[in-house]
Amino acid sequence: MVRERKFYDLLDVPADASEADLKKAYRKKALRLHPDKGGDPDMFKEVTHAYEVLSDPEKRSIYDARGEAGLSEAGGMGGMDPQDLFSQLFGGGGGFGGGGGGSGFFGGGGGRSQGPRKTKDLVHRVHVTLEDLYKGKTTKLALTRNVLCSKCHGKGGKEGAVKQCNNCSGRGVKVTLRQMGPMIQQIQSPCDDCSGTGEIINAKDRCNHCKGKKVLPDKKLLEVHIDKGMKGGQTIQFAGESDQAPGAQTGDVIIVIEEKQHDRFKRQDTDLFTDIEVDLLTALGGGQLSIKHLDDRALLINLVPGEVIRHDDIKVIHGQGMPSQRHHEPGSMYVKFRVIFPDHIEPAAIPMLENALPPRKPLDKFPKNVLMEEVDLDEVDPRSRAHAMQDDPMDGEPEGEPRVQCANQ
Repeated sequence: MVRERKFYDLLDVPADASEADLKKAYRKKALRLHPDKGGDPDMFKEVTHAYEVLSDPEKRSIYDARGEAGLSEAGGMGGMDPQDLFSQLFGGGGGFGGGGGGSGFFGGGGGRSQGPRKTKDLVHRVHVTLEDLYKGKTTKLALTRNVLCSKCHGKGGKEGAVKQCNNCSGRGVKVTLRQMGPMIQQIQSPCDDCSGTGEIINAKDRCNHCKGKKVLPDKKLLEVHIDKGMKGGQTIQFAGESDQAPGAQTGDVIIVIEEKQHDRFKRQDTDLFTDIEVDLLTALGGGQLSIKHLDDRALLINLVPGEVIRHDDIKVIHGQGMPSQRHHEPGSMYVKFRVIFPDHIEPAAIPMLENALPPRKPLDKFPKNVLMEEVDLDEVDPRSRAHAMQDDPMDGEPEGEPRVQCANQ
């Protein structure tokens, strides 16, 4: 005698329902309650769990005799994921996508909408220079993709030669269940009989052109137009140029722009940044400098005599940056000056410098009890210089925490 009727009521079947009646009732309710169809997720789980119990003769006998408490005592309340059980019954990989993979509502990837599945997109990376992105460029990309066999039109053989694999019921995978304590683990593996295709084709009926594979490799040449002002990371999409597959919508080819590092310019949106060396005479007395641009031009810069350029000064040249992608409006170019000092000056020229430059800074004054001692400067040994640079006490130390102190302090 059946003690509880909850699971039977969830499926709307009598307690003596046959296995076929249970399966028919579950399919009807599961289709209506599935979350991908707008149904109640919690009710879908309960109905699926009820069918899982009642479709197992051993679990059903325990439930009929002792109810859910008996299942709990027997360690049978774990069960498989409701979506996996649903997928087994409906012969899909989850959701309502008509054969697509994915895990539907319970897999975290969202349910698959109705319609044909889509082949994977092919992603290619194109490395371009900053000059290419400044001027624009057209390049050709050769790729190999799969296309439907022109002889059998993607059928793999003669009309009617393709049969559904009986071993996996056309799903291409075998599902085995393994008991792990109170839980049941589901393991999927490719079907050996059909090599994961879900179909069987007799050797004598196979297409001679594609050998039953339905697709053949084909070379495709794409013309990629890189517009002025594009940036690294942007993509160019070629719809429907990916691999073809029978009964599937063809995916896209996606080109990802990779910007190479430039030796003279750095880019930030539509602005360019560059360093330029200037000798001391030009920095002090004016003159002309030139910058090779990213196209076939060089920019001539006039430094006004008397306007001193200091080391690390930054100036801007408006309208000489990168073009914007949409309207090709140029940004700005920022120039950082590196003043190069001469290695040696003839002593005879020093009086002229004294006449041209501001007067020397006077010596610091010390109390009379301070003894002045003359010393000489020598060149630093390269190895000692490297060590001194690593231990530079002026390099980022917090105030009040000197790394070197005098012994007499």
